[in-house]
Amino acid sequence: MDNWENYVRKVVPYVPGEQPGQASVIKLNTNENPYPPAPGVLRALKAFDVDKLRLYPEPDCKVLVEAIAEYYGLNASQVFVGVGSDDVLAMIFMTFFNSPKPIFFPDITYSFYDVWADMLKIAYEQKPLDEAFLIRKEDYYGENGGVIFPNPNAPTGVLMELSEIEDIVAHNRDVVVVVDEAYIDFGGVSALPLIEKYDNLLIVQTFSKSRSMAGMRIGFAMGNEKLIGYINDVKYSFNSYTLNQTSLALGVEAIRDMAYFESTTRRIIDTREWTKRELQALGFFFCDSKSNFIFAAHRAVPAKQIFEALRKENIYVRYFSKERIKNYLRISIGTQAEMEKLIDFLKRYLAD
Repeated sequence: MDNWENYVRKVVPYVPGEQPGQASVIKLNTNENPYPPAPGVLRALKAFDVDKLRLYPEPDCKVLVEAIAEYYGLNASQVFVGVGSDDVLAMIFMTFFNSPKPIFFPDITYSFYDVWADMLKIAYEQKPLDEAFLIRKEDYYGENGGVIFPNPNAPTGVLMELSEIEDIVAHNRDVVVVVDEAYIDFGGVSALPLIEKYDNLLIVQTFSKSRSMAGMRIGFAMGNEKLIGYINDVKYSFNSYTLNQTSLALGVEAIRDMAYFESTTRRIIDTREWTKRELQALGFFFCDSKSNFIFAAHRAVPAKQIFEALRKENIYVRYFSKERIKNYLRISIGTQAEMEKLIDFLKRYLAD
């Protein structure tokens, strides 16, 4: 080994969902929204002044921060935005998780958490979900350097009740608690009201799922203005100009169109519930997902076998080879027509 390699930070990277190139694929593997962004996004894109692209964007992302704050009834000082919720969460890890005590997060959860912790040399403990894939709030009572978990959890889709979230926050007043709400708009109640009661709570959301903007990479955090101020300090020490000009302009339009947002999320919820019934009739079992995906296993046929059969049919779902979940498939909710094609294929395949 050359000497320089002795000083390389070696990590096991996060593996994102596959992005197939062909247009004919039914893509149910990355929890994207199957519907286009709000109509105002297209109008703003067509009207966008390309001369702005020669200029740096506003470093404080003021226009988007203010639009998000108005939508959620907050002050602008309570909102931080970044390049997708992954960027926001990475900034949070760098800013707040610096204690010698380990941070806590579930063992089955968003698989970027341990990647960031390893990369940043943050000690951590993964708390096992129970047999029903539920987070046990009591596991988060011990001394720690911070707590983070998604709600609904990923990849299970299980929603934690607001009272249990508050219980975790109340037992961890000396550290920062982060609730990752990437999927909250598909059937859950946000923990956002708790930020007025707990100054150590951060809520993280994204435009990638319920607002059909995964390609624009917009995420945001909401919390006490002191917490937001500390994250901004780290941002300005890392990359002053985060969101680009188009993301700022289009993000404002996406957050303003409440009627379109409610319409598309309702369609996804309705299709999800239809898909649950169909999968159950085919011998699948799963948690009661409140997200835009279903985490399902079949009672007789191994998940990897079904995954490979679907892939040959150009239907892409997500398979994880990790212990405890290697017999499950995470199936994103597409359009009603796409889910009907999925079910039709499964009916034929499982009948053979």
